[in-house]
Amino acid sequence: MRIPTRPLVTSAAALAALALLAGCSTSPATGDDTAAAVDWESLSHDELVAMAEEEGTVSVYAFTSRIASIQESFEAAYPGIDVVASDLSSTELIQRLASEHTAGSTTADVAYVSDAPVVVTQLLADGVLTPYVPPRVAESLPEEFQTPLVANRLSTKVLMYNEEAHPDGAPVDNLWELTEPAWAGKVVMVDPNVRGDYLDLVTEMSLRSDEMSSAYEEHFGTPIALDEGVEDAGLQFISDLYANDVVLVDDTDTVNAAVGATGQASPPVGFTSYSDRRDNEDEGWALQVAAAVAPSPGIAFPAMLGVTAGAENPAAARLLIDYMMGDDSETGGAGFEPFYVAGDYPTRGDVVAPADAVSLDELGAWRIDPESSAERRDEIADFLLSIQ
Repeated sequence: MRIPTRPLVTSAAALAALALLAGCSTSPATGDDTAAAVDWESLSHDELVAMAEEEGTVSVYAFTSRIASIQESFEAAYPGIDVVASDLSSTELIQRLASEHTAGSTTADVAYVSDAPVVVTQLLADGVLTPYVPPRVAESLPEEFQTPLVANRLSTKVLMYNEEAHPDGAPVDNLWELTEPAWAGKVVMVDPNVRGDYLDLVTEMSLRSDEMSSAYEEHFGTPIALDEGVEDAGLQFISDLYANDVVLVDDTDTVNAAVGATGQASPPVGFTSYSDRRDNEDEGWALQVAAAVAPSPGIAFPAMLGVTAGAENPAAARLLIDYMMGDDSETGGAGFEPFYVAGDYPTRGDVVAPADAVSLDELGAWRIDPESSAERRDEIADFLLSIQ
């Protein structure tokens, strides 16, 4: 990866940090000591690399298996730094970060995490993660993707279908069709009480209850009538979907295989990640996104990067975040290559979307608001338990 750098003018803080890392202090330096001594935003790229190479390793927890590709390409770009990567579900990742922080035994240096509502209300509020926006990309990154943590892309949880069985487009135009007998037992999704991003999806349906209500009337021709104990149209949709024998599974791969496997005469539809369509050829799938389904096919949410508060390798952590934001090419280069696929939306304004991708406007996915979602999630989770 080729990244322009500023002249190598080492600040006093950087010199002090390098001295600490080289073992020149009178007592052992911790990651916290080093991080507190450095003005990270003032460092040139060469200074950051030098400090990271002194550390020699960086550990990352990530919510995607694509972190393995980042591990390989980062180590090729920086041979002096080993990457220890752990692929975890969002729920497990967040729980591990929180428990390790409480115990004072932080293992990861970097967290690559979705589930923004929990990140905002727990990980940041409790001081588990520290923000870092690489100065190199700050000007090309809209403010909304710099806080509360830097985001390198938007991911999705949206309705997908089998395009081999339905070559003319999505088999439904309106989400409410999925509550009808024709789709009984033929809608698949990860249990929202197992995965936070699916809970965010259901929560957003409740928050967008006016749109869900309008879509109901558009489809059925009459105003919606809520069941007793159901507060809004979004929850009514979920209640009706569950009553129509929705198939709840434990992981997204199961959804993808059920919906996308080729050779099916009448496959189900399901809520999954639009970007998983990248695996169609390798897995024998025919996944396609149901763009523009009324009122929305699902949600778009940020994939965020943060430094752990107790990072043992704070310089290497920041270098990895810088790398994963992509280089200065229009595709983001090797650091962004695993995410440069249809269904992942670059947050940097100077990285163009893949040519075969449905645009965000065409997709019609709702952008979640982490704070609003956080206020409703627990109530939604309780509601889901009551209808299962």
